[in-house]
Amino acid sequence: MKLGSLKEGGRDGTLVVVSRDLEKAVKATGIAATLQAALDDWSHVAPRLNALSEELNAGTASGAFALDMTALASPLPRAYEFVDGSAYLPHVERVRRARGAEVPESFYVDPLMYQATSAGFLGPRDPVVVPSEDYGIDLEAEVVVITDDVPMAVTPAQAAAHIQLVGLVNDVSLRGLIPGELAKGFGFLQSKPRSALSPVFVTPDELGDAWKDDKLHLPMRTWLNDKWFGEAECGVDMQFNFAQLVAHAAKTRPLTAGTIVGSGTIANEDTDKGASCLAEQRTVETLRDGQPSTPFLKFGDSLRIDVTDASGASIFGAIEQVIAPLKR
Repeated sequence: MKLGSLKEGGRDGTLVVVSRDLEKAVKATGIAATLQAALDDWSHVAPRLNALSEELNAGTASGAFALDMTALASPLPRAYEFVDGSAYLPHVERVRRARGAEVPESFYVDPLMYQATSAGFLGPRDPVVVPSEDYGIDLEAEVVVITDDVPMAVTPAQAAAHIQLVGLVNDVSLRGLIPGELAKGFGFLQSKPRSALSPVFVTPDELGDAWKDDKLHLPMRTWLNDKWFGEAECGVDMQFNFAQLVAHAAKTRPLTAGTIVGSGTIANEDTDKGASCLAEQRTVETLRDGQPSTPFLKFGDSLRIDVTDASGASIFGAIEQVIAPLKR
């Protein structure tokens, strides 16, 4: 099934079940007011939501309406926790090689992960508002999974059973601020503003054969200013799958229902597939030409992030955003 949230009903939106073709939706009235409420009681609520989804896709759901993507907030307008990994090591290897550094051996056995911003997510069609172009505005096209309650110290095999939904994120980065923050040795803060989630999240079974080994096996398609930018394969070159990432996050603490776990920027060894962030493309150019030629995003630039099935139909709905200046 596919789930989204309307921009109504308060900060956490109003939960809707969305049709497989993303054309229609129906409010989950009487089942769960919000997606967070559904996740809090997932084992009891999910079967009822799934039944409503079957009715919607069969054309028999009462109260169904045409879906307007601009009316959607992110499925989780805010979340208790968002932890983001860097599971695609070709990206890490290239970035470090470009600055003459080696990848520590630990990176191949111990996932990279940081605590990301979760107090609010941009809607999938909301602008990315930034105070200055000088901050080095970048997109990062990633896959995310959403969990139910995860006990502390689960194994990856146990963690896999707690992955309940899959979606996309534009994990916005301000590259010009990152070096100074990392130099302090205390991680990201100002360099990681609010991100945008895909219009809908889907249950893993909705993905069929495209979800196996706890990975999404489809290309991540990105466009900048309506021009093709990349289609890196999500299921290729992923050093750690999502079960491993969830288990890593839960090593010393339980994860609350509604926790979002990100893959990190999708990147392949094959650079002909393009990139999923500007930093990756600039690194490829630096290694090839000695310097980057692709600029970071400017005010007025547009981006599109999408994953489609074999027929070309969007699965999660596209994230479509424009870069905008902060109005003071």
